[in-house]
Amino acid sequence: MVTLDPFGFSEIDSTKQPEKTLSKVGNRLHLKTKRLTILNLLLIKRNKPLDSLLVKESERLIRAQRYVRRVMITPKATPYKDSVDIEIRELDSWSLIPDFSASTSKTEYELTERNFLGLGHQVEQNYQKDLRDGDDAYSVKYTIPNILNTYVKSIFSYQIDLKQNYVKSVNIERPFFSPYARWAAGMYFDQRFRQDTLPNANNEFEWQNFKSNATDLWAGHAIRIFKGESEDEKTTRLITTARYYKVHFVESPDVAHDTINFYATERNYLAGLGISSRQFVQDHYLFNYGIIEDVPVGKAFGITGGVQRKRGNEKTYLGARFTQGKYYNWGYLSANLEFGTYLRDGDSEQSAASLQANYFTPLYETGKWKFRQFIKGSLVIGNDREPSWGDMLTLKGPKGIQGFDSRTLYGTKKWLVTAQTQSYAPWNLMGFRLNPFLGYSIGMLGDGPNGFTKSKAYSQVGVGVLISNDYLVFSTFQLSFSFYPTMPDSDRGIFKTNAFSTDDFGLMDFELAKPRTVLYE
Repeated sequence: MVTLDPFGFSEIDSTKQPEKTLSKVGNRLHLKTKRLTILNLLLIKRNKPLDSLLVKESERLIRAQRYVRRVMITPKATPYKDSVDIEIRELDSWSLIPDFSASTSKTEYELTERNFLGLGHQVEQNYQKDLRDGDDAYSVKYTIPNILNTYVKSIFSYQIDLKQNYVKSVNIERPFFSPYARWAAGMYFDQRFRQDTLPNANNEFEWQNFKSNATDLWAGHAIRIFKGESEDEKTTRLITTARYYKVHFVESPDVAHDTINFYATERNYLAGLGISSRQFVQDHYLFNYGIIEDVPVGKAFGITGGVQRKRGNEKTYLGARFTQGKYYNWGYLSANLEFGTYLRDGDSEQSAASLQANYFTPLYETGKWKFRQFIKGSLVIGNDREPSWGDMLTLKGPKGIQGFDSRTLYGTKKWLVTAQTQSYAPWNLMGFRLNPFLGYSIGMLGDGPNGFTKSKAYSQVGVGVLISNDYLVFSTFQLSFSFYPTMPDSDRGIFKTNAFSTDDFGLMDFELAKPRTVLYE
């Protein structure tokens, strides 16, 4: 078992050594991953029959860690006929990332350590200062991704923004981290406070307080269905899950701004049953440059049922989900279809149907440049939703058009299509790669009576670069210059410079885990 510093070493070539002075200095400043940290990620066990599929899955699980750049697990022959040795060579990424930005109105400092003391723990700190008002914002998050080979993940988080809105949370969870995992469970607790504006009957906006405490408990069990030895047979599981979720509102909007008491305490009891078959295909040049990326493929079907208690009423929930994804000669395509509804006194209410699809082309090469086309689309249809802004859809935020903003545009139906032509440049500067892209998004909101027939489409065209680094651990950073032909609150087109981090284009997983209602967002 060998862990390697990030600069100048290779997980394949054991003779390769750093030659540049800068690489040697960087390695001296870097604290390597502890041997036990990697061993705790393995699914193969000493003195047990060697399963090549578990070797492959162990490599994937190690690669999934943010502090790991590459890994290779190789069986080695021994003098004994009944045993083999296992050689593991893991190449670290540089894990300490400071960030600082300043403007005439605000300064911001961020420090992220993805591999604290070589243990794989993550520490994230952020501090902001408003230079106009003197307000401070602070956030800290500590993550333990794996406790002693159990894959129990613990996250402790606190954040308060410049408007004094805050979130305090604790999340301890063992997900179905692998298709071979047999059980999963989790518990989550948080307290949230925020101030936001809501309209009254005269459409006058006033600030309201929202303060809530949440408790989320769940557990699940997976049973192997088939007895064969193929990967598909070994990873096809019957999954049963159960969940209790409660949100208690300590402070909520007044009656004039929440006439139906939408922001009321609720309790949800959910159970799920389904079949999942998921595997992973190794690919390159998707969201990173040149390194192995594991793309999920497979299919899953699940049903969910339960009860919600809110405002002194009780109603039943029923839902179903089907998702599938695979590689074809013409690219990768995945789709997810969900439908769910609440039933009360035999009537359906707050129903939602959701369809998402992701596609990317094979890798195209022109000279030393490489290209891919990414497309994703979503359609969300809500019927008999509650007449509250809290039960509406919007085009802003992470599930909408990047950089889009409106405080008045809401609906109960939404469609959105985003396309991105991504290039992969052949050059780099000290490991930094600037990969140009061209993006386009278009979306529309609709309401109950008219659907989309009287709605207006809003769009965005953007050009920019994805900034990544071969050696450093941080999410790909996107810097773009975007044009919005129209905005809801303006008749003219506007230009914006957008900068944000992105992990991927939103690949689907085929995991059936914590039971939930249809994602109405």
